[in-house]
Amino acid sequence: MNLKIKKSILLENLLKVEKAISTKNIIPILSGIKFDLTEKGLYLMASDNDMTIQTFIDKANIEEIKTIGSVVLQGRYIVEIIRKLPGEDISLVMVDEYKVCITSDSSTFNLNAIDPNEFPKINMEDGKVQVELSKEMFKNIINQTSFATSTQETRPLLTGINLKIDGDVLECTATDSYRLAKQSIKLNNFYQEKINIVIPCKNILELMKILKEDEDMLHIHIFQNRVLFKFDNVLLQSRLLNGTYPDTSKLIPTEYTLKIEAPLMQLYNVVDRASLLSNDKEKNVIKLVTDKNIMIISSNSPEIGRVEEKLSIEKLVDSDISIAFSSKYMMDALRALKCEKVIILFSSEVKPIILKNPENDNITQLILPIRTY
Repeated sequence: MNLKIKKSILLENLLKVEKAISTKNIIPILSGIKFDLTEKGLYLMASDNDMTIQTFIDKANIEEIKTIGSVVLQGRYIVEIIRKLPGEDISLVMVDEYKVCITSDSSTFNLNAIDPNEFPKINMEDGKVQVELSKEMFKNIINQTSFATSTQETRPLLTGINLKIDGDVLECTATDSYRLAKQSIKLNNFYQEKINIVIPCKNILELMKILKEDEDMLHIHIFQNRVLFKFDNVLLQSRLLNGTYPDTSKLIPTEYTLKIEAPLMQLYNVVDRASLLSNDKEKNVIKLVTDKNIMIISSNSPEIGRVEEKLSIEKLVDSDISIAFSSKYMMDALRALKCEKVIILFSSEVKPIILKNPENDNITQLILPIRTY
């Protein structure tokens, strides 16, 4: 392998694939990045067996290709070397099977290499089931749901995001059993085959970091035990979580005793301030009471003190309620809605609180109340 390439182009692609480098080092080869230089261009790949990322740099974006070949270089070292090298152009030359010389201006690094044949053979080919939607639309639906996934490995399925496609509707759901975020969008195409998969949230969040928010399309290829995302010059493949995701539609109440509308940012700030005097960092329990067209948000801690905030609201169904909930969960839900006003639906003091965007009925945020007695 012998090539010359712009530092900015190589670094941009290395920073994408390094997100899939294994940090556990159970298998040493998975701590490396595979360089595969062909007549067409340079393929870069990293994998931790859970997620694989591959990028492709076309030969038109490479200054010079003298000799093709493959090599695996230690990920953390090659990325830092390329990041800190001076000059605009970088040369990578294989000195022998297990050593690569990296030069730029007056700097020279000799980096030990790993046999590329040890790198796992990973199938990144297209699948029969393909879903297409805009990158912007996908980023929005993930941003408005992913925060509600569980971080506890005791229930692995809840650490993932559930994607379901029925006809031309894609539904995205996340829950940790204490709260739920759900959004559905209409796709441009109709799909005969119903799809119901669960993707590890941590892999989706890595995808979000390298997915540009533009109008280009994201292609999703779905297999029995994996999913492949294709966009720009990037392929990102993730395993799927095994099991049947819980039917969350049963959690959402169909009848409500109180329906109110409130300015979202004012409500967010009120909840934020009320949570300051809570000494329970996990739940930050606060209380909500309605009295005619006034909402009273309060928090009481015997060791710290008491806070009470009032906010004018508009009642769409006339009744009152007294209920307690996690301020953290409420703030996460409000932050995800991205609207000027929020509709809050109550069924009783012990049934879930539902938050809706009045301009988009396809977004649902659900929070379970907390009993304070």
